[in-house]
Amino acid sequence: MSTAHAPETTHPHRWWVLAVLCLSVLLVAIDNTIVNVALPTMSAELNTTTSQLQWIVDAYSMVFAGLLLVAGNIGDRIGRHRVLQAGLVLFAAASLVAAWAGSAHSLIGARGVMGVAAAMVYPSTLATVPQVFRDRQERAIAIGVWAGVSGLAIALGPVAGGALLRHFWWGSIFLVNVPVIVIALIAGALLVPESRDPEPGRFDLVGAVTSTLGIGLLVWTIIEAPGHGWASRTSVLGFVGAALLLTLFVVWEVRSQSPLLEIRFFRNPRFSAASATTAMAFFGLFGFIFMITLYFQIVIGWDALTAGLATLPYALIMGAMSPLAMVLTSRLGTKLLVGGGMAVSAAGFLLASRAQTDSPYWTFIVPCMALMAAGMGLATGPATDAILAALPAAKSGVGSAVNDTTREVGGALGVAVVGSVMSSWYADRLTELWTPLQVPRDVLGAAKDSVGAAMSISKQLPAAVSSPAISAVGDAFMEGLRVGCYVVAAACLLASIAAFLFLPAHDRPDHEGRHTGHPQARTPQSDRPAAADG
Repeated sequence: MSTAHAPETTHPHRWWVLAVLCLSVLLVAIDNTIVNVALPTMSAELNTTTSQLQWIVDAYSMVFAGLLLVAGNIGDRIGRHRVLQAGLVLFAAASLVAAWAGSAHSLIGARGVMGVAAAMVYPSTLATVPQVFRDRQERAIAIGVWAGVSGLAIALGPVAGGALLRHFWWGSIFLVNVPVIVIALIAGALLVPESRDPEPGRFDLVGAVTSTLGIGLLVWTIIEAPGHGWASRTSVLGFVGAALLLTLFVVWEVRSQSPLLEIRFFRNPRFSAASATTAMAFFGLFGFIFMITLYFQIVIGWDALTAGLATLPYALIMGAMSPLAMVLTSRLGTKLLVGGGMAVSAAGFLLASRAQTDSPYWTFIVPCMALMAAGMGLATGPATDAILAALPAAKSGVGSAVNDTTREVGGALGVAVVGSVMSSWYADRLTELWTPLQVPRDVLGAAKDSVGAAMSISKQLPAAVSSPAISAVGDAFMEGLRVGCYVVAAACLLASIAAFLFLPAHDRPDHEGRHTGHPQARTPQSDRPAAADG
């Protein structure tokens, strides 16, 4: 049992600790998108629908997002390093199962378990940063590096997946996790200190259940809505049920003596605006990666590696901009970087909405990605720093869990919303274009379910019909991509407006690091950083 005491001002190996934490972050973040370039291969070999492809991506993100608050709270209680190590072990086991999955359903199940493990790993990494970096400037740089690695990993996922698929079968994208985990476990055991909240309170079971079920039901309903119909009874009941669960969660958290999420934190405008910005940034990133990898492979016809490499400019620009943003924050201020960054991202998505099936890569696609990535890189680091600066150090696990939850909920909703909007517009447009070709009704139904299936079907149609059918699939997909870009651009613009309205010009936490918007005074002990267990 740890006791609260003031730790050393600086950790002697803090930068090595950051390297280990970033390796763990790289592992779980890259698995958000490494599967994207393998989706066409999985579609062919596992005979999946578009909805199942969304679930292969979102089973991970949904469980990841739904359990982050719970996992962050558990880490605060029993030790962040302990939860981090346990999560890495579970991640390795689930990766082995996913690598040899024989059906879409078993793969989706394994991805869900990987999401549980990722929820244990992710908040523990960010929560440890304030424990080992006591200097404000060093901590800001460390958070910038952490945010940069998180975003870089997500954008690098398609590249890594494409490289593996060039030489191995699709299961290799999961098998590669195991040796990385072994390194992270050994380095973590040697370098990363233990820490916990000295006054965690009682575990909030009601909050844990309602938040997990509410987020899960919302994502499920959005993904399945194109198949059932957005106004169908199933969809309406799903949205109503999710709204009720999430409302119950908020009401319970406000009244609870030991809430899973201190809702009063959101009375601080900078905390709320920074959280919303993070959610919208990852909403756009995940949604775009889902669309663009399908575009590169199915519409243009590139192989998995080429498609992955084509996303590399996004990764490189974002990775470079994230640490730079933390340096610029002290000069230009939080408001300008976060608000301006999200506006730049919105411009990138609006430009991408003009894409055509034959748009040039270097003179059109790359500039679009450059704007999106630069804007996100400028916004996410300062937004993360604003979230953590609004909370006392002992609650860094809660703060990191909120930050991570907004990232993953935003990402899961990005794939769900953008994928579903794209699927709906694609299906309607394909029906309009294929009807004059007199394609059999059952064939049209299969083509509407999957863009990959539509391309395969088109190539098997009679010669007189095949060419216009293939062209129609490309046009229908681009219609869906166009509307998806509009949705993401709108989300980024809303986040930009919120940042300019509510974030401070320069984010300066008070001396103790207390959350000034919290109505209840904290004891001196609860404001002190969590103890380090030897």
